[in-house]
Amino acid sequence: MNQPALMGAGLAVLALAAVLFRRPLSALLGLLARSGVGLIFLWLFQNVSGFLGVQLGVNLLNGLVLGALGAPGFALLLMTQWAVR
Repeated sequence: MNQPALMGAGLAVLALAAVLFRRPLSALLGLLARSGVGLIFLWLFQNVSGFLGVQLGVNLLNGLVLGALGAPGFALLLMTQWAVR
């Protein structure tokens, strides 16, 4: 097979992959963005948590929970921390 045909086939495969994986990649990027916002919220909450007697770690798992579930995820993290104590 010559090089232009191989290059065209490779571009066709990339175009097909872009069409097929557009929605999952979009959802994954949205989750990553929301998780980043969740990590920022946890970092800001860490400054106030000493007054409330609550300690939530700023880590990837907590950020993913907040990114996926939002405010109910925050309540879930608080209840989990309370249940472990």
